[in-house]
Amino acid sequence: MYLPSLSPYAFVVGPLAIHWYSVFMALSILGGGWYFVREAGRRGLGREDGVVDLALWTVVGGIVGARLMFVLANDPAWVVSDPLQILRVYQGGLSWHGALAGGLGAAGLYARRHGIRLNPLLDLVVPATAFGYALVRVGNIFNHEVLGRMTAFWFGRWPAQLIGAAIGVALLVRYFARDRRPGLVAGDQWWSFLFYHTLLRAGIEETVRDNPLYLVHLQSPIYGIGFTTLTQLATPLILAIVVPMWLVARRRAEPRVGSCVPAGTTPVLVPETSS
Repeated sequence: MYLPSLSPYAFVVGPLAIHWYSVFMALSILGGGWYFVREAGRRGLGREDGVVDLALWTVVGGIVGARLMFVLANDPAWVVSDPLQILRVYQGGLSWHGALAGGLGAAGLYARRHGIRLNPLLDLVVPATAFGYALVRVGNIFNHEVLGRMTAFWFGRWPAQLIGAAIGVALLVRYFARDRRPGLVAGDQWWSFLFYHTLLRAGIEETVRDNPLYLVHLQSPIYGIGFTTLTQLATPLILAIVVPMWLVARRRAEPRVGSCVPAGTTPVLVPETSS
C-alpha cells in the first residue's frame, strides 16, 4: 500500500516528531512485556524482578541486533566512514532477523549466566513477537515503506504491509489456540512460530514485496511476484537452525509450567512463596 497523503507522525511537539512506527513498536514491547511477566508468574516460571530483568535484556539485545543487521545488510560502509550513523535509530532502519538474533543472544547469555532453562520462557515471547510484527507492518504503511510490487490487476500494487500484518495475526491466533493443548512441551510454541513465520514470510510476503532480487532474478510484472530476495536466500539457513532446535525441544519434553531453574543452581527466576 502506498498512501502518500498519510502522515508518518503520530504527533509533533516542538522539534520532537514521534512516528506512528515508533508508537506501534512501543505498544508491542509494552504489551508483550506485560504478558510475558504476568504469564511467567502465573505459571510459576519466575519471580517478577528476575523475569523483568530477562525481558529488558532481551529487548535491548533485540534493538541492538536489529540495527546492526540492518547496517550490515544495507550500508556496511557506515562502520568505517560514519560509525555514528549506526546509532541513529531514530532515522529508521531495523532488521527483523537482527532483532531475533540479538534478542535470543541476550536472553541466552542471561539464562546461561544464571542457570536458567530458556525454553519454558521462550514460548511466552511468541505473543509479543507476533503482535509486534503485525503492528510494525501497519507502521510501515504510515512510513510509506515495505511496498508491494506493481501488478497488471485492478488493485495495482500488492498490499505487502497488510499481508505481513496478517501473517503476524494468524500466528498470534495459532499461539492462543494451542496454548492450553495437553502434551505441549516447552519450546514447541516458540520454535514452531519461527518455523511457520519464516516459511510464510519467504513464500508469500517476500514474493510480492518490492525488494531487490539476487542470483536467480525470476519475476512476473503481470502477477507482481519475484524471486529471490535476500530474505528468501537466507531462509534455508534460518530453517537449518530453527528445525533442529524445535526437534531438540520436543525430544527433551520439558514441562511448560513450574520452576525453570535446574536443581543445584543459585535461583534467579524462582516461584515466589507466601509466608
